[in-house]
Amino acid sequence: MAFKIGIIGMGKIAHDQHVPVIRSSSEFKLAAVVSKRGVYPAGVPGFQTPGQLYSQLSEVDAVAICTPPSTHFDIAMEALAAGKHVLIEKPPTATTAELAHLEKEALRRRCVLFTAWHSQFNAAVEEARKRLAGRSIQSMNIVWKEDVRQWHPGQEWIWQAGGFGVFDPGINALSIVTTVLPEPIFVRSADLFFPSNRDTPIAARILFRSSGTQSSQFQAEFDWRQTEQQTWTIAVETMDGMRLQLTNGGARLEVNGKMISTEVPAEYQAIYRRFAELICRKESDVDSAALQLVADAYMLGRRIEVEPFK
Repeated sequence: MAFKIGIIGMGKIAHDQHVPVIRSSSEFKLAAVVSKRGVYPAGVPGFQTPGQLYSQLSEVDAVAICTPPSTHFDIAMEALAAGKHVLIEKPPTATTAELAHLEKEALRRRCVLFTAWHSQFNAAVEEARKRLAGRSIQSMNIVWKEDVRQWHPGQEWIWQAGGFGVFDPGINALSIVTTVLPEPIFVRSADLFFPSNRDTPIAARILFRSSGTQSSQFQAEFDWRQTEQQTWTIAVETMDGMRLQLTNGGARLEVNGKMISTEVPAEYQAIYRRFAELICRKESDVDSAALQLVADAYMLGRRIEVEPFK
């Protein structure tokens, strides 16, 4: 029997990923959509608010929250209070304290809370984790550069305080490295580049340190101003000489120059399989590591003003 799920927020990610994946899933049935703008997929009941959904369609088992991150906490709290299992798009909340409280609330309500870091669900990422397990890391370099106009057309919320700016895509890279590296990493310093007319950064450079090695060659470069080929690469070198590279956002893995894993991205199919498993087992899956690194980058970061974004 499929779980009945409602989508809250009908933006680009819901339209491109959640709706088609749920409709093709055997574990879930798309039962409703909540959209303040009144954007509803054909044949699916639509509501203006989550409260209307819960009162008029109480048999819904779960919700997928696909609104801007600054709204996630209140929406998730309302869903948990209504007894619904909750999947939250990345970034899961605007602050680490909010996420910690949601985890406690889900436990108290005996509901499932799932932070869906989609980049972690590439098969190449899991293979990289296995190959790096137990090894000492010499260096790690993230290069995550893309065109904001292509991936966030007309979305003003990303430029407002709490909208994450370039960390909205950059946090995907951090969710990968916190999964594959055998030891935690910590922010050492950060340069954050803010357009003079925006509240969030358009680019960032971060230096990290690792708990497992004295090497200082751990860094990340995020940039939203790349207009040609988009770059989503993570390179890792171990102390014993293994060179590992994840490209295409984590979908392709090379080890010592040899292609090991390449696949058509199927992240959201894997996400919904995982969500169904969690509901059946009545277990939550809450990962705060990438969000903590972003918070620490803001805490330690140096603000550098750059030209306005228009």
